[in-house]
Amino acid sequence: MVLDESQLRAEPVVEQSCWANMPPELLRDVIQRVEASENAWPSRKHVVACAAVCSSWREITKELVRTPEQSGRLTFPIALKQPGPRDSTMQCFIKRDRTTSTYQLFLGLPPSLVENGKFLLAARKCRRATSTDYIVSLNHEDMSRGSNTYVGKLRSNFLGTKFTIYDSQPPHSGVVASNRGTRRLGSKQLTSRVHCGSHNVAHIAYELNVLGTRGPRRMQCTMHSIPASAMASGGSAPTPTEFTSCGLEEAHVPYSSILLSPRSKAAVVDSSALESSELVSGVLCKEEPLVLKNKAPRWHEQLQCWCLNFRGRVTVASVKNFQLVAATTSSTTTSTTAGEAAAATGGGGGAGAATPAPTSSGSDHDKVLLQFGKIGKDMFTMDYRYPLSAFQAFAICLSSFDTKLACE
Repeated sequence: MVLDESQLRAEPVVEQSCWANMPPELLRDVIQRVEASENAWPSRKHVVACAAVCSSWREITKELVRTPEQSGRLTFPIALKQPGPRDSTMQCFIKRDRTTSTYQLFLGLPPSLVENGKFLLAARKCRRATSTDYIVSLNHEDMSRGSNTYVGKLRSNFLGTKFTIYDSQPPHSGVVASNRGTRRLGSKQLTSRVHCGSHNVAHIAYELNVLGTRGPRRMQCTMHSIPASAMASGGSAPTPTEFTSCGLEEAHVPYSSILLSPRSKAAVVDSSALESSELVSGVLCKEEPLVLKNKAPRWHEQLQCWCLNFRGRVTVASVKNFQLVAATTSSTTTSTTAGEAAAATGGGGGAGAATPAPTSSGSDHDKVLLQFGKIGKDMFTMDYRYPLSAFQAFAICLSSFDTKLACE
């Protein structure tokens, strides 16, 4: 589809009102007071409203609003691609709709405790012949890859044991460009149009259950976009500051790379030429990637089930429940008190929830970076922290929903 460029140009904004011509010092003080006072949703929407007044308001608001890593708050949509807080967790919940195969991520406590949570992301499950895709979007009403609200996807293999997370934009530190072999172009077309969202940022692998024994799942996540040094003291994780254009991006292909097909008027482009061109917007991360693994639950003899200390955030035992920690050191489950309560399943196949217990403060590698658990028939909690972003955590949790023929 070809559009007139005049339709794509933004209309000029007339900044002649008293709000647009406020002195910068006064404007900064006003926005700073609003940002400091409105620290939670839905009142946080007033900070977003300040950024929507005009360009001068927007620039100052973006300058004053800190990242989730620094403030522990989610304000603008780009915050969903930025690492979570270091000293606390972002508490979210996921609602599943079985009829439409959709999943919605909300910020805050479950609806049973508060009226509504702040909507963050939505995903739609798309079954294919040899794989399953989960399309992630900022809009729960438009979850297509062609939408400008598309932020990424999760793809599984046929067995549901290996997953790949694709981001709609390259991270600041390292990216694995997807290799899809040859690409077909029209005979008179000298440029290829490639949709953004093919940036491989993570792999998730579930251990095969060869013996068929009943027990909790074992998973490992390799975060290609996050270096292992991010967990060290003074380390940092990639923090994008704005969304890249999610439209169709043009990439020029040299003439030598186009081979005419004898049976078709189309041209076949060598993928090696694409990899060396502007299509690859990043290189493999030179640093060792961060590897996450699930915390091994322990067997509770009295309750006859596997248990993990979710600190009251999980109430229903399920094989989907998990906690992820950095794999650099051996992780052991935290000890719980004798009065811990876990919801048991008939065969003990899932990890239940335990009551909070005092634990000694360990290193950053012992911290639970992501935990996911069931609290109702179609309701789940998701708590994440630095160096994971909301999008990355949501994609990892979506992998737990997928059917795993060789793991159970």
